[in-house]
Amino acid sequence: MALIDPINKFRIPQEWINKTNIPLDELTRGVSSGLLVVLSNGNILHRGFTTGTTAAAAAKAAVLSLVKQVDSVSVPTPSGIRARLDVRTSKGKAQVEKISGDHESDATRGLIFRARAVPSSTTLLIANKGIGIVTRDGLQAKKGYPAINPVPKAQIMDAINEALEETGYSEVTVTISIPDGEKIGATTLNPVVGVMGGISILGTTGFVEPWSDHLGETKIELINNASRVVLTTGRTGMRYSEMLFPDHTVVMMGSRLDEGLKACKGETVICGLPGLILKWAVPDILYDTEFNTVQELVDANREDQIIDSAILKVVEKSKGARVVLVDRDGVVIRNTGDEL
Repeated sequence: MALIDPINKFRIPQEWINKTNIPLDELTRGVSSGLLVVLSNGNILHRGFTTGTTAAAAAKAAVLSLVKQVDSVSVPTPSGIRARLDVRTSKGKAQVEKISGDHESDATRGLIFRARAVPSSTTLLIANKGIGIVTRDGLQAKKGYPAINPVPKAQIMDAINEALEETGYSEVTVTISIPDGEKIGATTLNPVVGVMGGISILGTTGFVEPWSDHLGETKIELINNASRVVLTTGRTGMRYSEMLFPDHTVVMMGSRLDEGLKACKGETVICGLPGLILKWAVPDILYDTEFNTVQELVDANREDQIIDSAILKVVEKSKGARVVLVDRDGVVIRNTGDEL
């Protein structure tokens, strides 16, 4: 029986499944829910939930608690499967703890998300204390607005609408706050990229990927067994890489491109958003510019010679890999190989 991870669409080899030490039905349920990740040695890692999923659960629970007390809620995720989270509720108020799974370096681990729902004449989502404000251009959320990216914002609104259908209310205003968000946000890269006063509400799948050294080995094994590989740095790059290169094995390496390139034995492509890829080859790419992020640089002028120079450095450092840069809409910004 084929077992496919619904988050990354990876078909788990039978030999990996055979090495696990939990019952097959339990393993199947866990993988199908998106929460369990099977490694090549049979070990199991757990995914957590993004800030977007956590906020969605708090919002839905707050609305439901207008009519009843609930201790858990099921919410939609951008990956297409549902997530169930424990909640605490009381008469229009709810709180949810951020669960990060097996990802010890997640700065938002254990944060409490609170939501308050009030019946109103129109449905509104209000970001309160602990959610950062965007102070610069170049991010997904607009300058001057709360740092809630479009995908998780849609996820939260979907969760609210589900709760409205269940409660019978037609409209509601939901306010979300994170009491320790400002303190934690200051320890992240948010201030560097221009998000001040709190954390960001993020998430393109709804789930937080686990990490361990052995998981890195699993990715290297995937690369070793493939004749054509696309190395990418994040979820957006992975999605578009799978569309642009359907006959390649796509592996998300994050900032560990060096490790991935060492394992490549055949045709190699580096594909994804410009940020990590260009800074990997040219760490000081923004030196003596007016920009705070590579995304700002690209947004200001896609024809900037700085980008072209950095691309040449990527090709050189990767020893000749084809490089394809895309934007968040999948539009190709640069392509050093054949036409797509």
